[in-house]
Amino acid sequence: MSETPGVLDGAIAPPDNTRLFGHDEAEAFLAQSYRSGKGHHAILIEGPEGIGKATLAFRFANHVLSHPDPVEAPDHIADPDPSSVVSRQISSGASHNLLHLTRPVDDKTGRVKSAITVDEVRRAGHFFSQTSGTGNWRIVIIDPADDLNRNAANAILKILEEPPKRAMFLVLSHAPGKLLPTIRSRCMPLRLLPLDDSAMGNALNHLGLNISGEKREALLQASKGSVAQALKLINYGGSDIVDVFTAAISAEGPSARKQMHKLADVLAQKDGDIILGFFMEHATEELMQRAKAAALAGDLKGAERRARLSSSLSERIAIAQAYNLDKKQMVLSILEDMRSV
Repeated sequence: MSETPGVLDGAIAPPDNTRLFGHDEAEAFLAQSYRSGKGHHAILIEGPEGIGKATLAFRFANHVLSHPDPVEAPDHIADPDPSSVVSRQISSGASHNLLHLTRPVDDKTGRVKSAITVDEVRRAGHFFSQTSGTGNWRIVIIDPADDLNRNAANAILKILEEPPKRAMFLVLSHAPGKLLPTIRSRCMPLRLLPLDDSAMGNALNHLGLNISGEKREALLQASKGSVAQALKLINYGGSDIVDVFTAAISAEGPSARKQMHKLADVLAQKDGDIILGFFMEHATEELMQRAKAAALAGDLKGAERRARLSSSLSERIAIAQAYNLDKKQMVLSILEDMRSV
């Protein structure tokens, strides 16, 4: 199991990761923009989950803090040197010039909370109120901003509207359309694309996952350019979840109920939040594909029903988590609804 909260088994925590694959153009843009002295104070790094957004953010933060004078900074971002003072401070979370805002761990349960709260954002206010002993940049990484609750999002917005001098925000988002429009309007967007097969292969090799042949091709196709998806498929039984899900949706009679309960039992496990999230992503994508197919076939009502159900899934899981509802019943309800549309 990963020892870092929120980091998948088999992954390298972004502050510790010395390699990034597939985003050379984005790195070059950030380095050259910073060197010009005209870089934006808030950068919205957007793209699907697990393609390297957080790793890019920490690499760029390391670059900036290692070269506080933009004019003297290199025109490229080099792999961080783990032995450097800046890298050691970032890796240990001891940097006075970098704040990583992410979902906090609940002291009572020991589990990661479902949202970034306003109390976490207040840390950013305190962070900026302190005077840097080195006169260096102050950088806040919001990872991801999608997890900000309403009060936290409004609190971040206030800081973005009047940023302190030599302050930089690296705002990560898997789904920028869900962010407050006012937050998006105050950030410069930097879109990252899913990794191609070559970059995915290099990233997996970097993690020690040397998969070849038909298994490699199947994994690359199923992960869709996301290292996180690949790890969920390999280390969290994601491939088995997809198979049982398909059987539960397509089967008839008693066999369908058996497959549905089998899947619900697995997803309702006490520490199954990651695989439950994987299931929700897969179910949402399946519904959107069905909605698209129905629309192309002229079944507009059917397309609307599927699209509406797809958009409700994330809300249903959020409500279940917030009120500690029975996960098994929630999964069974979702499967029943999917079988009916």
